[in-house]
Amino acid sequence: MKRSIYIMALGAFGIITTEFGVIGILPMVAKEFHISIDTAGWLLSGFALTIALTGPFTTLLTAHINRRTMMSLVLLLFFLSNIMSGLSPDFTTLMIARIFPALLHPVFWSVATVAAAKQVAPKDAPKAVAVVLAGLSTATVLGVPLTTYVAGLLNWRYSFIVSGVINLAAFIALATLVPSMPVKERASIKDQLVVFQNKQLWIALFSMLIMAAGMFATYSFLAEYLGKISHMNDTEISLMLLLFGGAGIAGNWVAGIALSRNIILTTRIFLLSMIVIHLLAYTFAGLFLPMTVIISTWGFIHTAGFLIGQTRTTTAAPEAPELATSLMVSFGNGGVMLGTFLGGYMIRTQGTQAVIWMSITLLAFCFVLSFAGNPVRSPKPADALGAAC
Repeated sequence: MKRSIYIMALGAFGIITTEFGVIGILPMVAKEFHISIDTAGWLLSGFALTIALTGPFTTLLTAHINRRTMMSLVLLLFFLSNIMSGLSPDFTTLMIARIFPALLHPVFWSVATVAAAKQVAPKDAPKAVAVVLAGLSTATVLGVPLTTYVAGLLNWRYSFIVSGVINLAAFIALATLVPSMPVKERASIKDQLVVFQNKQLWIALFSMLIMAAGMFATYSFLAEYLGKISHMNDTEISLMLLLFGGAGIAGNWVAGIALSRNIILTTRIFLLSMIVIHLLAYTFAGLFLPMTVIISTWGFIHTAGFLIGQTRTTTAAPEAPELATSLMVSFGNGGVMLGTFLGGYMIRTQGTQAVIWMSITLLAFCFVLSFAGNPVRSPKPADALGAAC
């Protein structure tokens, strides 16, 4: 496997750590800037909303640019954003620093996955894509505990600096060690837009939106929930988030195997399991040891959501992989924004513990939605390898 593929995986890790790393530090940011927790939540939902609105357009508009140059630009922008975030004197500046890199966030995914496949022989393409997506998977389960630990050890500002350093390392490696990737063949925009006529794709995308909303309505405020409802201190919260992330690594592997066998069944089991784990988190919120088991199990289950969305989308639209991937990223982040907004609303109006019921409602709706349209076929071997990363 070429080293350039691992470098792109490092870039993926840095980008996703930047996006979701704020989850564990939202209470600290809210306290320093004297704002409510739901207002602080816009650091995540504003980022996600920008991706949701601009993803497909930026992917199409940058399709002619050298792929190495484009990915390098994205990583450099993420580095500068993190440094600006860490130095922000007020919440408005911090929000602006978060928005700019989100504009090019989906471009990296659509470019990196296709570029990785072209770096190797056709028979090794699935493995190459899996390596890049492993950077995403690892970041979703380890990025939050990493930034939360740094924030608790030093200060929340340093968590952004750490994310920035990761992106800078990936930028330097990509710009100096990866060969140039000029665009030799470019599908016309008209040819790619045919994908919008695909009914199954729209079902998969809308399902991703609702599913992500259900996942993040509570997860976006997990640090707040553990502090206010479970009465844990900063050290204990960091430990819980680390358990959540560590269990997610194992869950990611199991989810990949399950998806390779039956996508729709895996989706339904995932949604029902998420509903049950939220009910348990509501019932045993005040008990430390039960919550330790619940959080670990939650992390194990939670990670499957991203793989489910990726697999269902690419399986539904194999004719336009870059555009389909960018649409999945947009709808997924639209779900993150929606879930964070609704979760913040529940906390503000009904109290912190009530946020659990918002997640349950959304996940239950998504379960009903899983019966819409034709059953999703099992993925091809390439899809399965991509999901199993």
